[in-house]
Amino acid sequence: MESAKGNDGVKIFHFAAQVVRGRWFMMFASFLIMSGAGASYVFGIYSSQIKKSLAYDQKTLNLLGFFKDLGAVVGVISGLMAEVTPTWFVLLVGAGMNFGGYFMIWLAVTNRISKPKVWHMCVYICMGANSQAFANTGVLVSCVKNFPESRGTMLGLLKGFTGLSGAIMIQIYLAVYGNDSKSLILFIGWLPAAISIFFVYTIRTIKTVRQVNETRIFYHYLYISVALALFIMVIIIIQKQMTFSHAMYIASTTVVSVLLFLPLAIAIREELVLWKLKKRPTNPLATISVEQQPELPVTESLETPVVPPSKPLQILEKPKNSLSNIFKPPERGEDYTITQGLLSIDMLIIFFSTFCGYGTNLTAIDNLGQIGESLGYPALAIGTFVSLVSIWNYCGRVFAGFVSEILLVKLKFPRPLMISIVLAFSCIGHMLIAFPAPGSLYFASLIIGFSYGAQLALNLIIISELFGLKHYATLFNWGQVASPLGSYLFNVRVTGVLYDKEALKQLTRKGMTRGESKELTCIGKECYRLSFIILAAVSFLGALSTLVMVMRTRKFYKGDIYKKFRDDSGTTKLEMASASSSNDTRKTNESMG
Repeated sequence: MESAKGNDGVKIFHFAAQVVRGRWFMMFASFLIMSGAGASYVFGIYSSQIKKSLAYDQKTLNLLGFFKDLGAVVGVISGLMAEVTPTWFVLLVGAGMNFGGYFMIWLAVTNRISKPKVWHMCVYICMGANSQAFANTGVLVSCVKNFPESRGTMLGLLKGFTGLSGAIMIQIYLAVYGNDSKSLILFIGWLPAAISIFFVYTIRTIKTVRQVNETRIFYHYLYISVALALFIMVIIIIQKQMTFSHAMYIASTTVVSVLLFLPLAIAIREELVLWKLKKRPTNPLATISVEQQPELPVTESLETPVVPPSKPLQILEKPKNSLSNIFKPPERGEDYTITQGLLSIDMLIIFFSTFCGYGTNLTAIDNLGQIGESLGYPALAIGTFVSLVSIWNYCGRVFAGFVSEILLVKLKFPRPLMISIVLAFSCIGHMLIAFPAPGSLYFASLIIGFSYGAQLALNLIIISELFGLKHYATLFNWGQVASPLGSYLFNVRVTGVLYDKEALKQLTRKGMTRGESKELTCIGKECYRLSFIILAAVSFLGALSTLVMVMRTRKFYKGDIYKKFRDDSGTTKLEMASASSSNDTRKTNESMG
């Protein structure tokens, strides 16, 4: 009996070790890290606290917003670091930057240190937000390499959890700290860092062994994430209608936490299926693959094989990284070098559409708090806008990942065309802010959040498809460099300047000067009207630019873009398919799924 118990204990230990080392547990850990990697999306809630505590005008606050966006999307350093260092080091650096940046902001806002200069605050918020790029790089690159044929659905899910992270963290912080925006700054400093440190050795590249039911598993993850998004949306609506007690916040956060940990059950279930397959006796006939050799033409002499000369091949062979090949990239879908990817016309189009789309949508997201204030919405409603953006940001990312994958497989629908549609859709959201009606800001936050999330996910997928995976860590981060440029131009130089100009007009009408007012606040529909008309026009221009990429890549997307990965993993994949195709295995899957 004791021996049997000992054997059972050993088996449980080995199974637990398999779970922790498996791809599906890595996906669960990735979901949790991404759920904490969107601290920059809650800037609209605590930005007003920074403005009041440090006596900033709107232009200065928008400058902070620009540096926040700069840090959040410019992951060039993290990308280059991932080329030469292990993933765990990238995640640790990101965790340290996250805590250090937001902790310094919290010290400044709570007056625990003397008032920092504006450029100090810009450095702090840029450093804290840039940690998000380190988490993205570590997780996304590892997951794309582990699930190359499911990258659309997988990237949509991962970025969906990032989009949802703002609403998730707001619910948790309300349960832990209550409605205290100063404590929110401290909270977003320590929580994401703690999650990354806990799973630092879990996120890594694992040998790809594709399961035949891989897509079905990702749909199970989708159902859980949709349930989480719907629950948070319902809770937000209820919180808007009634005042929540601290106990009610704790109860809602408990449900959110349970839904966040449900993917762990799927990981255990799938590893249990693989565990049972490994323990079954091997059927040699199930794993033997016979390759049909091409028939040789009958020749008069079979004794002397014809060997082609090797010298011409050696003469034509050139180093892959030579300067002469920079403007001679490989076929789309093959591995580009970093310089080939950066200098390609496709990447330039991605840059411009990112400049237009990210720049305008980030400007809208960063100013939601002040927009709601100028239109007379109460503080609770302003928090609702931020949460709605987070939820619909999630919806856009998941929609872009799953729907674009389905359309690509079924109809050969090119992903760049979906970006054109998304950017045109975002114009509606900008116009709803430019010409507001009662309650229209709710619909505007929905549209802008959805459009931003969809374009972000599509860009990540398209870059991995067009330029290969060898230098994906660097290329996808470079693909987002245009975002802070657009954010700075539209947020600081357009929206911030026009807002302050209108606010000064209102002060003049009251017979006051700038020095007589503590804050430069604008109230009314005119505060953002001209700004968002400009943003809508720029977004539409971005939609037109992506149509050029649609024409350039239509032949590529009509082909089989995943054929390369199926060829590379043929034998192992065949063995998995043979094992999974047995009736007993199918029954096991059904009973557990």
